Amino acid sequence: MMLWVVLALMTVTAIAAVVWPLARANRSLRSGSDVAVYKDQLEEIQRDREAGLIGASEAEAAQVEVSRRLLAAADAETARTPDVSPGNTATQRRFAVMVALVVSVGSASTYLLLGSPSLPGQPLASREKTPSVDALLAQVEGHLARNPNDGRGWEVIAPIYLRMGRYDDAVKARRAALALSGETSERLAGLGEALMAAADGKVNAEAKTLFERAVTLDRQNIKARYFLGLAAEQDGRPHEAAALWRAMLAEAPADAPYAEFIRSEVARVADVPPDPAAMVARLAERMGRDGSNVAGWLQLIRSYVVLGDRGKAKAAAADARRALAEDPEKLRKIDELAKELGLES
Repeated sequence: MMLWVVLALMTVTAIAAVVWPLARANRSLRSGSDVAVYKDQLEEIQRDREAGLIGASEAEAAQVEVSRRLLAAADAETARTPDVSPGNTATQRRFAVMVALVVSVGSASTYLLLGSPSLPGQPLASREKTPSVDALLAQVEGHLARNPNDGRGWEVIAPIYLRMGRYDDAVKARRAALALSGETSERLAGLGEALMAAADGKVNAEAKTLFERAVTLDRQNIKARYFLGLAAEQDGRPHEAAALWRAMLAEAPADAPYAEFIRSEVARVADVPPDPAAMVARLAERMGRDGSNVAGWLQLIRSYVVLGDRGKAKAAAADARRALAEDPEKLRKIDELAKELGLES
């Protein structure tokens, strides 16, 4: 029982740490764009931290929240300009925004489950005596070290790790929760999300498989469906990503909190042409996992030639021969294509 009391305190502490500095900052907002306002808030939080008005963990929590709003405002301004081509940094920022949205919902759910929303609010003096998030987290980690089979504990602590940027720990926690508590759509998507965070926002093969399985179990898993669209964009298929996200909007309730964000994503990718290099890279990754598909090897070799990279085309032909060494008929097809494309010299 003590574990859940600690987790409830962590949730309340995190909320207080974010809301109090932001409330103070909001009273001194100056005119100007949203981006400028949020930058001012970040500076004020830093000043309060240096002056000792708030602690390091409280300042960090507040900075995370303001940074999320700053990134969202920056993306909104970018969307109003003609340049909407995605870059690696933009992908990481969009992932960070989505994670913040998801974790915010998760934090609210945790509080409703573990906290006491019907109780009256505490005065500021009482809140200031609440243990720090780091101290409470250490207690939970100690509990899990002594009770590693507590699936519920791993499940609750995973999004906290994610919010703190401890991505490898979040992956570990998600894997433990999945193994101990069983497979559900939410747990599968949670592990996929943690793997993405650890990969700097890249939907790798394992994460994509997890999201696909999550949607199979529950088509209404918004997190998994969004990230599958992001995977399509990262593979160089922005129009497929837009189609997946439009389907989400078509099925969304009128007051869905994620609808505005998804609409902005659709607008961003709708007019972006496919990236051939990204598509070829994805094909090469697939062939590296399963080299038995001769049609895939032939497509990969031709694609490298089309991109003007004959060195990679030759290397792909060599990889194909090694992978297909036990199948003479498939080897013959590789040799014929290599000869046709002049890759033998």
